[in-house]
Amino acid sequence: MASQRESQTTRAPHENPEKDPEDWVTGDEPMTGPQRSYLTTLCQEAGEEFNDSLTKAEASERIEELQRKTGRGAANGH
Repeated sequence: MASQRESQTTRAPHENPEKDPEDWVTGDEPMTGPQRSYLTTLCQEAGEEFNDSLTKAEASERIEELQRKTGRGAANGH
């Protein structure tokens, strides 16, 4: 039965386990403290205005956008 159990939890190598922020169950909640802190830093570096009212999902998308703009983050190999 171990092999059957393994097959249920094993992911295909090409499968991306990350969910789109729009699909998050808690995406409508206020952004987290770490998101707020990092987003504040990114906004300062990018010369952009910080929006204090973003949801978790919106903050995640904004972080990705600003990471591309500033050259920070995992998407850029950091």
